Amino acid sequence: MLEVRDVRKAFDGFQAVAGVSLGVARGQIAAIIGPNGAGKTTFFNLITGHIRPDGGQVLLEGRDITGVPPHDICRLGIARSFQRTNIFPRLTVFQNVQAALISHRGRGLNLLARVDRLYREETDALLQSIGLLGKAGEVSGFLSHGNQKQLELGLALASEPDLLLLDEPTAGMSAAETRETIALIHRITAERGLTLLFTEHDMEVVFSIAQTITVLHQGRVIAEGPPAEVRGDPEVRRVYLGERP
Repeated sequence: MLEVRDVRKAFDGFQAVAGVSLGVARGQIAAIIGPNGAGKTTFFNLITGHIRPDGGQVLLEGRDITGVPPHDICRLGIARSFQRTNIFPRLTVFQNVQAALISHRGRGLNLLARVDRLYREETDALLQSIGLLGKAGEVSGFLSHGNQKQLELGLALASEPDLLLLDEPTAGMSAAETRETIALIHRITAERGLTLLFTEHDMEVVFSIAQTITVLHQGRVIAEGPPAEVRGDPEVRRVYLGERP
């Protein structure tokens, strides 16, 4: 479904992504891991059009989307979340998701419509699916960090994606929040038939749901494959645990 070919990006001479290639099959749950500064977020930004690569290609179902603007990539079926929660903090939980649905379905420019009446049932259904229906009337900025990340997932799902990219979805969460969030992501992915590509710092999370793992270090791929294979890779153990070959 997604193919990345030899993508590269440098900032002021620093090679943040140095020729990374990756393939993700439809319906697959794939993870990208690596130490801080490995290039994971930059790689996501290259895929989703937030940064234009210096070289290489990004293909979505065979279509070249290299450097396509983020809003157009979203319309093509890719949605993403960010490391830092990206919601409308002054709106209620309900209004956040409703606004995302209105935007995705092209009703945002209709100045004559009563937007508060649009997609109410769809909004409730989406909030139900992510476990936030009971908090629909709460102001989003006052939610717990875990609930804000759930809401951000809801905003991504409102665009009805085929491919979901999550950038460290459990960052900053407690152990209990992490377990709940991973269970939610796993369930949503299965129920909606989504393809999932995510980055994550928590190795327990990665090995619990990922079907394939790509390891980045200093902007390069040093290992990839199924979890058991990656876990035992000597280079991965050296990078993460400081073990000598």
